[in-house]
Amino acid sequence: MEKWVLAAKRADFQEIGRKYGIDPVIARIIRNRDITEDAEINQYLNGTLDDIPSWKSLKDIDKAVEIISQKIDLGTRMRIIGDYDIDGVTATYILLKGFKRLGANVDTYIPDRIADGYGIHNHLIEKAKEDGVDTIVTCDNGISAADQIAFAKKMGMTVVVTDHHEVPFEDTEEGRKYKLPLADAIINPKQSDCTYPNKNICGAVVAMKLVFALYEKYGIPESEKEDYLEPAAIATVGDIMDLQGENRILVKEGLLRLPHTKNKGLKALIRAIGLENQKISSYDIGFRLGPCINASGRLDTAMRSLSLLQCEDEEEAAKLANDLKALNDSRKALTEQGTEAAYKLINGSDLKNDRVMVVFLPDCHESLAGIIAGRIREKYHKPAFVLTRGEKSVKGSGRSTENYSMYEELVKCDSLLLQYGGHPMAAGLSIEEANVEAFRRQLNENCTLTEEDMIPKIVIDVPMPISYINENLIRQLSVLEPFGKGNAKPVFAQKNLRVLKTGIYGKTQNTVKLQLMDESGTVMDGVYWGEAKEFAEFARSHGTISVTYYPKINSYMGRDSLQIVIQNYC
Repeated sequence: MEKWVLAAKRADFQEIGRKYGIDPVIARIIRNRDITEDAEINQYLNGTLDDIPSWKSLKDIDKAVEIISQKIDLGTRMRIIGDYDIDGVTATYILLKGFKRLGANVDTYIPDRIADGYGIHNHLIEKAKEDGVDTIVTCDNGISAADQIAFAKKMGMTVVVTDHHEVPFEDTEEGRKYKLPLADAIINPKQSDCTYPNKNICGAVVAMKLVFALYEKYGIPESEKEDYLEPAAIATVGDIMDLQGENRILVKEGLLRLPHTKNKGLKALIRAIGLENQKISSYDIGFRLGPCINASGRLDTAMRSLSLLQCEDEEEAAKLANDLKALNDSRKALTEQGTEAAYKLINGSDLKNDRVMVVFLPDCHESLAGIIAGRIREKYHKPAFVLTRGEKSVKGSGRSTENYSMYEELVKCDSLLLQYGGHPMAAGLSIEEANVEAFRRQLNENCTLTEEDMIPKIVIDVPMPISYINENLIRQLSVLEPFGKGNAKPVFAQKNLRVLKTGIYGKTQNTVKLQLMDESGTVMDGVYWGEAKEFAEFARSHGTISVTYYPKINSYMGRDSLQIVIQNYC
């Protein structure tokens, strides 16, 4: 069951269209994204890298620059400790590349998902001390590692934290108390007293800001900052940051550069997945490039992806890229198996009645928990955690809905958990197996989601007859890109389209092509991907359908034609 809702935000769309030279439909979509002021509209349409806030307002960044520059100048040994996901790998790459450019004595370690777990741990600190490391710089982790950082300080080490995750807190009678680690410097825009305007940058962008600050101190040419835009864009999309303001500009700029990248590893990966000589979209990062970079940290070691980004030899880059693609193909097959097992468990038990789903798949590879949790959330429209049996404890990942702050709900279960961290929309945790059922029970007892909250809402931007669609409008829609979280692809809708023809196509018979006519007599092709038989039967038996859609230009055998891609129907 779905609820179709019309976005009814008001403005003078004709005037906005006239002022900015865009179709009133485009103006309406921009207004639906809560972009109302002239300066905001102008930045949305014409924003450049000059509009990105300076690193200078990040709390502690001056302190971090002072510490790291001293260490570089003295030749002191430093180690970067990153994370095994796409954001952590790219953040590690950015810091490593930046520090080495400045002549630093630096190496890196990305924790192994299975052997080490997420973030900085005491055994990693001990190993660093044994190796003669004086300074640890974290990226995409560290904000919730108070005990581990206290341990490093006790051993006489310097620690700089760069992170973007939520700052741990405790709700007390006196109000919310935040718990920061006692690091020498902490760069994280989520700190309550950090004045950086964008609280939603990813770990790789935080790392990039630190490199830019160091480059300024050392007088490195501005042109060299260009090298960091592609990995920052990949991480922003891959870590599902809101594509608004600074993030949207960074992704836009990174996507423009990716097809011509000078990075040999990225170039090889683009070739391996069949995107060479093509426009690359945020969708391609999210569903094709990104999963290959993530795959090594899931099924092998994330150092493979880091090696790809650092690779300077074309032959070696091609081998690494093909290995990552093969790993991702394996990951896909394992994900399908795990997802089917999860659905079977849910549908065969009272789990399906829970408002927050906690699914324990003991034999599932722990690296797939987050992806499967995402699939469960999409199917059942509820927040979902998938837990798996790790070496020492049960580990899990969660994916949330917009109206449920996953991290805040984990805080309320603190006494049951060994370790946890994350965002409102995604989180990770470890827990004793004996506490799994209590965790499920407590999450559901605390949950305030109503039945209404769990009905998926399809927000329609514009109820637009297909007779209004033309090539110029479709080309103008590209000014709204890149699409993603916080800047969703527009949704159009039309009622009562008459079905003239239908046919099922594709190797797996998952594509329906049909011909539709509206009340004005305009005829247009439509395409639907998904449950093809079900949709085709519905269309044929009803004769007329109402659809949400996105218009596109279909190019085939040198001919262009207008087409709508159907997303929902009734």
